[in-house]
Amino acid sequence: MVFAFPRRSDRVMNLGHFLTQAAARRGDHPAMIRGDTVRSYGAMNARADAIAHALARMGIGKGDRVLMHSANELDYPEAMYAVWKVGGVIVPTNFRLGPDEIARMGVAAGAKAFVGNGRFFDHIEAVRAAGFAGDREIIIGGNYDDLIAAHETDGPYREADVDYNDPAWFFFTSGTTGNPKMAVLTHGQLAFVFNNHAADLMPGLSHTDASLVIAPLSHGAGLHLFIQVTRCATNVLMSGDGLDPAEAWALIEQHRISNMFTVPTIVKRLVEHEAVHRHDTSSLRHLIYAGAPMYRADQKRALEVLGPVLVQYFGMGEVTGAIAYLSADEHALDDGAMRVGSCGFARMGMELAILDGDGNPLPAGETGVIATRGPAVCAGYYDNDAANEEAFVNGWFVTGDVGHMDAGGYLYITGRQSDMYISGGSNIYPREMEEKLLEHDAIAEVAIVGVPDAEWGEVGAAAIVAEPGAVLDEAALRAWIGERVPRYKQPKHIVVWDELPKSGYGKVEKKTVKARLIETGAVPPAEAAQ
Repeated sequence: MVFAFPRRSDRVMNLGHFLTQAAARRGDHPAMIRGDTVRSYGAMNARADAIAHALARMGIGKGDRVLMHSANELDYPEAMYAVWKVGGVIVPTNFRLGPDEIARMGVAAGAKAFVGNGRFFDHIEAVRAAGFAGDREIIIGGNYDDLIAAHETDGPYREADVDYNDPAWFFFTSGTTGNPKMAVLTHGQLAFVFNNHAADLMPGLSHTDASLVIAPLSHGAGLHLFIQVTRCATNVLMSGDGLDPAEAWALIEQHRISNMFTVPTIVKRLVEHEAVHRHDTSSLRHLIYAGAPMYRADQKRALEVLGPVLVQYFGMGEVTGAIAYLSADEHALDDGAMRVGSCGFARMGMELAILDGDGNPLPAGETGVIATRGPAVCAGYYDNDAANEEAFVNGWFVTGDVGHMDAGGYLYITGRQSDMYISGGSNIYPREMEEKLLEHDAIAEVAIVGVPDAEWGEVGAAAIVAEPGAVLDEAALRAWIGERVPRYKQPKHIVVWDELPKSGYGKVEKKTVKARLIETGAVPPAEAAQ
């Protein structure tokens, strides 16, 4: 028998409507707090509607891209929702990028308007010089409040009709020069991800919760804030642009923070700061970390200090974080009570696979490239056919990470394909060695990269940050390593630095580590030559 069904409409809810709903349900409830300023959901939505009217008056509508450059401000999320309400596409940039970089990104995205922050005058000037926005600019701390005053009497804004695959967010995933990769996140896809994050990472999320915003809103923290809005929870911003652990712990106590999103390096800084012991952290239920695997030593430290609140998820911008997760109840201090090294099980509604070189799924226990499929996967890369061909294989999205799954479906990441180096014919993934080095009491952080070598082709070079007050003797360290790691995996070069280079999102930048090793002569010139 052949079943006949009526054609399904592709029409979905505009993401901007989440804020409209929140204002209707709990208009007086705090949506955003920064310092002494409290903005309710009703006020936030009214201001977003006014900015939407202003954008529409500028001619911005469905499908138009809007470059957005700001540090975390109360006005920034409002403007994002305003862009969605008119049917536009947000194109956020990391506020730590340079003026010329963001201007190039706006050109690459085909942006027609610009939302900037008046504190970043050079960036505003660079965008003006690029010319793509013309007079279609909204400046937080500039004409932003004037536009709200001019349009607040226009009333509620009726969100533009959108379909499932209509773009909502151009997410920069790598590169800031030449031809950067932009993952196209859509209204339908992101609605699924919002629900997925709330269900998997913060079960029970409601208006009684409060979330601390630490990371830049242009990236994962922005997604995390949007999820709070769907449940009318309160978002609390730090007072400054950077991380102040003492302030963070004070805000957690003051506002009874129940969830927060960050990255492993920031978790490490937070739990090692003395302020954690001076404040009540009992309200914290979900300390969510992503962006990179957390070293086991750092996991244990966080669990010892905070208790069972860690929630890990594995993802990337192209899948908006929704690939795998390890819930709070699956973290444990006892190595025998948890799957140590695993980043968890497939996210709700998503499927995982380990692929061989031909794109075919491998059985449990075998190592290959990690792939996923399901509604969280982006629509593809904007204007980049080569990247799309590389990323989408046999119906799977290929992550570029290498790993394996156990018989229970739990995922273990070995490393990035791009991090792997070949030494004497053996594939070396630095992650395993980094984990082992962090077991040393005097080592706080480490990054290992492959560098050219005349004899072996490539060898490992380790950049190490010592624990405060610790002194590392290289000979003693090499003896310690030699007892624990096979010789072919041991780094040939070891240097000790005061800090590792990190991105604006707190990730260690291995390309910069490698470049600095060569530039400083830590890797001999003869071996550095390609």
